[in-house]
Amino acid sequence: MAMLSTLQSAFTNRRVLKVISGLNNFDAACVASVVKAAELGGATFVDIAADTALVKLAKNLINLPVCVSAVEPEKFVSAVAAGADLIEIGNFDAFYAQGRRFEAEEVLALTLQTRALLPNITLSVTVPHILELDQQVQLAEELVKAGADIIQTEGGTSSHPAHAGSLGLIEKAAPTLAAAYEISRAVSVPVLCASGISNVTAPLAIASGAAGVGVGSAINQLNSEVAMIAAVRGLVEALENSKVLSA
Repeated sequence: MAMLSTLQSAFTNRRVLKVISGLNNFDAACVASVVKAAELGGATFVDIAADTALVKLAKNLINLPVCVSAVEPEKFVSAVAAGADLIEIGNFDAFYAQGRRFEAEEVLALTLQTRALLPNITLSVTVPHILELDQQVQLAEELVKAGADIIQTEGGTSSHPAHAGSLGLIEKAAPTLAAAYEISRAVSVPVLCASGISNVTAPLAIASGAAGVGVGSAINQLNSEVAMIAAVRGLVEALENSKVLSA
């Protein structure tokens, strides 16, 4: 795994915050605001669409590691050539509303294809939440054997909270937290919780066995860079507090 030392340290200390601009977000101004807010707020790294122009934009704006997301392996090659530091097969949430499903066989095949194209770069792979938990664990184990360096969990789009406030936020995060709990006990690589995570549930992700969290819409849907920075800082503080509580 060719993970950057700063990133490796954050994973080791289990306080990773990945800020996601969105796999289908090609709005340069929006992506610029998100990545700048991520750095100013203290995030660990950013996750943007696998697009060469966006990669160059991000690398010119910030010093954080840049991850690119796609579900087409060939897109990673040009993105890495443009300067991407790591890659992610995932952000499946962007496709579920269209009726597009990602089954275990396809995710494993995408991982094998990607590793064949890029054998050395740090590779994160999302385990689809549409699988039963035992199937998610089995797939995670197979993905690690296939070369995944990081496993990401999801589930926010399938969760429909019945309550408002903190209880609703916990309900929203329940699927990804459950997956992190099960998967982190089965694999030796770091696990990231993404999809439906908030500052309320970020500490629960760490307690569940995750090395950190990935957050998208809770940040990228905000209407100002100032609000985005505040949201990032709130998540960073929540992760720091989780370390204090578990120390």
